[in-house]
Amino acid sequence: MSMFKALVLNQIDNKIIAETRLLERSDLPAGDLLIRVAYSSVNYKDALAFKVNGGVVKSYPFVPGIDLAGTVISSENERFRAGDEVIITGYGLGVSHFGGYSEYARVPAEWAVRLPSGLSLKEAMIMGTAGFTAALSVYELQQNGVRPEDGEILVTGATGGVGSVAAAIAAKLGYEVVASTGKLDKHDYLKALGVKRIISREELATGSKRALDKQLWAGAIDCVGGEALSMLLPQMKYGGVVAASGLTGGSELSMTVFPFIIRGVRLIGIDSVMASMENRIRVWERLAGAYKPVNLDELCEEISLNQVSERVAMLLKGQSSGRAIVKL
Repeated sequence: MSMFKALVLNQIDNKIIAETRLLERSDLPAGDLLIRVAYSSVNYKDALAFKVNGGVVKSYPFVPGIDLAGTVISSENERFRAGDEVIITGYGLGVSHFGGYSEYARVPAEWAVRLPSGLSLKEAMIMGTAGFTAALSVYELQQNGVRPEDGEILVTGATGGVGSVAAAIAAKLGYEVVASTGKLDKHDYLKALGVKRIISREELATGSKRALDKQLWAGAIDCVGGEALSMLLPQMKYGGVVAASGLTGGSELSMTVFPFIIRGVRLIGIDSVMASMENRIRVWERLAGAYKPVNLDELCEEISLNQVSERVAMLLKGQSSGRAIVKL
């Protein structure tokens, strides 16, 4: 490897300019592992990196991409050796450390998860950061006692990256999944994931707005935040659990404490960035086994490095659904 391709962001005259450039190994940041990247993916956080004041990238020029899957070329850490296949998500990747939109990456070894048996590198990025977040959400529902026989679970933002994978995982595990979405043309897509019932974003938002509403959901995976989360909490059944990971609908909550102190509802925050390595390994093992969606290819579209900017623009306009993986 002398020169390799990477997508590089620069800020010029209060604009973010993205271009595919040739880099050298010396351009890469420090790390124990040199990786030949096979795939990355496009996440909402990646899209924010393409915005001025998006709150993701602090300095330029910069290579974005908050996840990657690839093969170790060289290792300075005894846990890994050349030829090992690994997954990197979270930590500083694509935020403070050059990310996955590059044919090669150098990262700290403590960020790496060995690719579990039962997953290919491509499948790992079909799920990627979004799938890992979705799996953490389902895992927390299970760990907190939400069973399929307890009733319907709601997934908000169900056509998005996290929501679609969460719906597919939960349906495979036997849960009765209700999907909330604002995209009326995606009903067939959601049904193919195993969703039993679909409600519109507006239908969720037209609740009574009382402190406690009709008990509807045994569990919920909220990928939206804002008004959606404010509306669903009073609709939780007694002892219901909500796993919250999103803020595309806003970061503020308008609600009372009654769901928590009268119905024993639990609101659990899902953080995939700094999740413990123990949890990462446990959840990725599940994604390679019991959590692995049946028709993974239906969740994604494969794109090239040159198509990332177009996909990001769609994501920022709310026109994207499912997952997009980047083949390097």
